[in-house]
Amino acid sequence: MSAPDDDPITCDRLTRDFQLFQRKRGHRFSSDDVVTAWAAMRLVPRPARALDLGCGIGSVLLHVAWCAPEATLVGVEAQAVSFALVQRNVAHNGVSARVTVHHGDLRDDEVIARLGGGFDLVTGTPPYFPPSTAVDAMDAQRAYARVEYRGGVEAYIAAARRVMAPAGTLVLCGDADADGRVRAATASAGLARVGRWMVLPREGAKALFTVWAMRFEAEGAIDETLTLRDARGEPTDDARRLRAFSGIA
Repeated sequence: MSAPDDDPITCDRLTRDFQLFQRKRGHRFSSDDVVTAWAAMRLVPRPARALDLGCGIGSVLLHVAWCAPEATLVGVEAQAVSFALVQRNVAHNGVSARVTVHHGDLRDDEVIARLGGGFDLVTGTPPYFPPSTAVDAMDAQRAYARVEYRGGVEAYIAAARRVMAPAGTLVLCGDADADGRVRAATASAGLARVGRWMVLPREGAKALFTVWAMRFEAEGAIDETLTLRDARGEPTDDARRLRAFSGIA
């Protein structure tokens, strides 16, 4: 799958110093990527080796690279159009010496073997929705980023469990309604939840998405709610904290 020839590419600010090339009508980075990177850095502020599963165009991967300038990072992405963009974004931001991206499906044993192991931080932003919710007219890149054609939270947790260091941390973002699935997959993988952040788009609204954190050893768990806008639609302190995390005033 490739992008249409007439599809504009925009270059947008990800952090104070990093930018992302992304398709104007395709999959674009959003608040779920920022919260995932924020939670990851909160739990593992100085990772030596970090992996982003299903890295897409590099939103979380490069946010972590910006926050942790001494880290070595690896990403894996199955979509050809997104893989081409993440390669471009890694080069554009000058981190090719310490960021490697692989083209492949995270459910493939050979792909997992190429990634290596011993990662003290693993991140992932799986698609939110089952295939039955797909719309034929949806842009293909956006569809694969949103719909579980190549597996959902279960596949990401199973893959992460194989490459995490013994003291490693997995930070995963997904549909707020997937909490039961995440809980079951976490237990099946022999992991324990150590963090959960429910993210509301607006005060009083239903959660937009959730970010979970898992480790092999159980410990006191963080359980918080972030609200991005207040009842009047104005940015909250949580929203301002996320912008500050990205170095954006």
